Amino acid sequence: MPETIDIRVPDLGDYADVPVIEIPVTPGQSIAKDQTLLMVESDKATLDIPSPVAGRLVEMLVGLGDTVSAGTLVARLAAEEPAAQSSAQPGSGTGQPVSAPATAPAAPPPGEGGGPSCDVLVVGGGPGGYAAAFRAADLGQRVILVERDATLGGVCLNVGCIPSKALLHVAAVTEEAARLAAHGISFGAPTIDLEKLRTFKAGTVRRLTDGLAQMARQRKVEVVRGTARFTGASTVAVALHAGGERILAFARAIVAAGSSPVALPMLPEDPRIVNSTGALELPFVPKRLLVIGGGIIGLEMATVYSALGARVDVVERLSNLLEGVDRDLVAVWMKRNAHRFDRILTGTEVVSATAGADGIAVALGGEAEPQTYDLVLQAAGRRPNGAGLGLEAAGVAVQNGFVPVDAQMRTGVPHIFAIGDLVGQPMLAHKAVHQGHVAAEVAAGHRAGFDAAVIPSVAYTDPEIAWVGLTETAARAAGRAVEVARFPWAASGRAIANGAEYGLTKLLFDAGTKRVVGGALVGPSAGDMLGEIALAIELGADAADIGRTIHPHPTLGETIGLTAEVALGLCTDLPAPARRA
Repeated sequence: MPETIDIRVPDLGDYADVPVIEIPVTPGQSIAKDQTLLMVESDKATLDIPSPVAGRLVEMLVGLGDTVSAGTLVARLAAEEPAAQSSAQPGSGTGQPVSAPATAPAAPPPGEGGGPSCDVLVVGGGPGGYAAAFRAADLGQRVILVERDATLGGVCLNVGCIPSKALLHVAAVTEEAARLAAHGISFGAPTIDLEKLRTFKAGTVRRLTDGLAQMARQRKVEVVRGTARFTGASTVAVALHAGGERILAFARAIVAAGSSPVALPMLPEDPRIVNSTGALELPFVPKRLLVIGGGIIGLEMATVYSALGARVDVVERLSNLLEGVDRDLVAVWMKRNAHRFDRILTGTEVVSATAGADGIAVALGGEAEPQTYDLVLQAAGRRPNGAGLGLEAAGVAVQNGFVPVDAQMRTGVPHIFAIGDLVGQPMLAHKAVHQGHVAAEVAAGHRAGFDAAVIPSVAYTDPEIAWVGLTETAARAAGRAVEVARFPWAASGRAIANGAEYGLTKLLFDAGTKRVVGGALVGPSAGDMLGEIALAIELGADAADIGRTIHPHPTLGETIGLTAEVALGLCTDLPAPARRA
């Protein structure tokens, strides 16, 4: 007969006689260690009561509405080995196109002989990884965070989102100053000090990474500098930056290893051929720059280098720039940015490139003569870092670099989680952060799931383009009936005063339910305003909910409310709609 284990309520601090509000398990069910047995609610908080051991639930001794305190006997378990089967299936909110395996090898006891090194091991210190580590620590877990780079923050903080936005801010201010000449304020031609510009960018990054290091110390998260490789279902070997190797055993792991730029095979090795990381180092200001890839990264870097004085060509193998973004938004961007580019070539591929003394000679499909450039940026996308982590040794499936997960961010091995770029598109930091929180909460025994209805996207170009939810192009391709409302910023007093009358806001509503299902903006601060539309979609708001909400005047954000008024047919900031006969 298996041993029967009494489960009692742990120390609840100042709480006593708190009511049971939920019991998510039933007798006969297999229970994992740290799985929630019941939830109680005080006047200040909701608390999970986890099982301290794995086993089969024999008897639940309390019911809904009963009150419990520290030491109350609530359940009896029969000891058993953790189940080898995993119910991990792809979650609808992960955006992952592949399926998680239905079964997984049973994890051996972590740290056998010496106990686990930590409750939660996090591999990768980018936005998703540090968010997961900090959330797990806040939930009382012993956390080790392994980071292969010298500082926390990953690609986003160190060589991606943050340094690019610092440079884009400089570019926007430079070009706005030039535009003021039309309004009677003239400045001299800008003098560019690349070293000071690099210092500004580096200082911006350093403030954030130093802050992360401080928060890790404050939370007692141990940061191990090195490259991790799984050696089993509960161990990793870390090749330390300082030399040598350290073996870490874990009870649960969260893999947040991110992604890397795609390297194009036809390009030679040359310091004048860079990816986004190299471009952000500002090696020099080229006279001629070729950007390979007409997506967000390529066009953001084109904006920066153009503002610094470079002439830019863009080549994109797809038929459109910013594929997936509605053409009316891109058309506004194209008109505002025509001055930046000598050529924009869509539906065109790079055939070959040769490094010479006078530059990089690039042959393009359909062109007889190669063009020579001082600098070439390859911005043809990113690939996940799932391969090379040794996840197969842990029993975790890896498919084309991606790791399949369920809505709780579990892989096919229940105590190993994956988040962020590893689990599918879109590869965005804000998605990774939310998934990191979910993984940490589930790893700590809490109930959580990643069920985001929408994930917003922003191109931080000049002007910005921001979109969320269903696009008009996607709706048309899917044959979905939607109603589209647009508000031109030429009717916005604030936009006219700001010189942004070219902008546009639009909302998409389901033709049947009238709820908002998508939205987009193009213009200054578009990304800052997009959150309202994302929230409206998450809450199932309709045009009246948005249009009847009083927006501050005069603001650019006011255009979202005015667009909803257009949908309702009551906008008085535009000419009256034509009367129907």
